[in-house]
Amino acid sequence: MASITKVTPFIGRNYHRHRECRRICRPLFSFSAVRLSSPSRNLKVSCSSSSSSSVAIETTPEYISNVEEIRTDKNILGCPICYDSLTWSGDSSISIESTPAITLQCNTCKKSYYGKESYFDLTVASGSKDYVESMPPVTEFFSAPVMSFVYERGWRQNFGLGGYPGPDREFEMAKDYFRPVLGGTIVDASCGSGLFARRFAKSGLFSLVVALDYSGAMLRQCLEFAVEDPDFPKEKLTLVRADISRLPFVAGTIDAVHAGAALHCWPSPSAAVAEISRVLRPGGVFVATTTIADGPFALLPFRSTFREYLQQYSGSRVFLSERELRDLCTTCGLVDFRCTRNGLFVMISATKPC
Repeated sequence: MASITKVTPFIGRNYHRHRECRRICRPLFSFSAVRLSSPSRNLKVSCSSSSSSSVAIETTPEYISNVEEIRTDKNILGCPICYDSLTWSGDSSISIESTPAITLQCNTCKKSYYGKESYFDLTVASGSKDYVESMPPVTEFFSAPVMSFVYERGWRQNFGLGGYPGPDREFEMAKDYFRPVLGGTIVDASCGSGLFARRFAKSGLFSLVVALDYSGAMLRQCLEFAVEDPDFPKEKLTLVRADISRLPFVAGTIDAVHAGAALHCWPSPSAAVAEISRVLRPGGVFVATTTIADGPFALLPFRSTFREYLQQYSGSRVFLSERELRDLCTTCGLVDFRCTRNGLFVMISATKPC
């Protein structure tokens, strides 16, 4: 499926250019809508897949200056090595149902990425036979199959002790922050067993939900929960195994990124947030939840020293203030930082500058 980046301007009844525009629009009949923009007015184009093959244009002026590029799942996935767009043949869309039959190809690195069961392995070391790479203890801990089983069967319920309002309330809070980008593509980073990815998919608020985690066991558990739900929209969800510091997406193609209770588990939050900033489109929104050890904890001696040792030996991080999180987002190129607190719990939001 082709994507449009530019349409040659035409004025009035220029027959040949009008036919050129119709030829360009024709491959897009599988889209629900195409956004057009001009310097002074907004235009709407709707393409029909019926046998009449017609294009209807509603506009006041007769001059079309340019077309905003509409990206689909066909070109958001990128090679984790070079970040160039991945291509594939066969099914025109990716989902948990079509994944096993699709092989992704990087035309730059000449590397192939295969669907495993129902998720894509888009880590840099994907496909290696002899090379083995270890991760920090906290990452290995959550990659264990037993953790994928207990995460939603008792583990996550204990987060209320740290002020987490609960999944349903957290989903509603995140939805408010994501309001400017509803209808686009969302990545649920470090999704775990899909606690929020499944909610995003079932809500219908986004055209595509990418559930991303380093743990294959967590992704398999996410798939199991989705399959058990007879009303789950499987065509809305794609599962991807990837490193949070090497996101397999083309730059500027993602509308929203969510990271629930994950920011403090990332080996390098700055590397991860910088990657999130890279893949977000201008105006894209990042929302994350974590905890802040302030308030009474600020009186503890050697608080900063303890944090350094904890990060060194476990790979987990303790945030000490809202200012630290704001600085993290700003340093990584995000603006409009906002946060909501409930005890130690904090939900933060930041935006990619337009």
